[in-house]
Amino acid sequence: IARALVNEPEVLLLDEPLGALDLKLRKEMQIELKKIQRKLGITFIYVTHDQEEALTMSDTIVVMKDGAIQQIGTPVMIYNEPKNAFVADFIGASNIIPGRMIRDRLVYFAGREFECVDTGFEENEEVDVVVRPEDIKHVKAEEGMLVGEVESVTFKGVHYEMMVRSMGIRWMIHSTLMEPVGSTIGIRIMPNDIHIMKKVSTR
Repeated sequence: IARALVNEPEVLLLDEPLGALDLKLRKEMQIELKKIQRKLGITFIYVTHDQEEALTMSDTIVVMKDGAIQQIGTPVMIYNEPKNAFVADFIGASNIIPGRMIRDRLVYFAGREFECVDTGFEENEEVDVVVRPEDIKHVKAEEGMLVGEVESVTFKGVHYEMMVRSMGIRWMIHSTLMEPVGSTIGIRIMPNDIHIMKKVSTR
C-alpha cells in the first residue's frame, strides 16, 4: 500500500487486501485504511466479498453479480432498500419469501395478506418479499400475525438467532430475548419492515 501511495495516484484499487488477516487485525486495519483514505483524499476502490467489511468501509457500495451491477448506493440505502433479492441476501442476513402483490401497499405471502409501503407493482405480480431478521418481533402466540415453533436457538453475542418454522417457511429472527426450542411463538411484521423486490430472471 505504501509503494502505491508514494506515487500519489488519483485512484487506488484494493482487491481483498485484508483477506489473509485474522479477525482482530482485520478490523484494526479497516480503521487504519479509512484514516489513510480520509487523510490523503484519494478515491479507494475496495473489492470485497465480506458483507460487514463492505458496510463498514464504504461511502458508496456497488453490488455486482456475474459482471453486472445490481445496485449502487450508500451502505444505509443498500441495506435498508435493496433493489432485488440478490442484493438483500448478499448484504446482511435476510428472510426472502415468494409473494404476490394484491395491490399497492398490500402483499400476500406466508398464507396471509400483509400491509406494506411499496407501490408501483402490477396487481397479482409475483414478487420476492424481504424481511430482515432483526425486524421480526416475536410475541405471544395469540398476539402474532403468524404462529410458529422455535426449531433452534444460537447465541451470537449481542443477540440470539432463532430459527422458527411457520407456514412451511423457516424464519430467521434476531432478538435480545430468547424463546426455548420447541416453544410456540407469534410473529409480527410491521409494514415498514416488509420490502418488496421484483423477481429477477434466472436465465
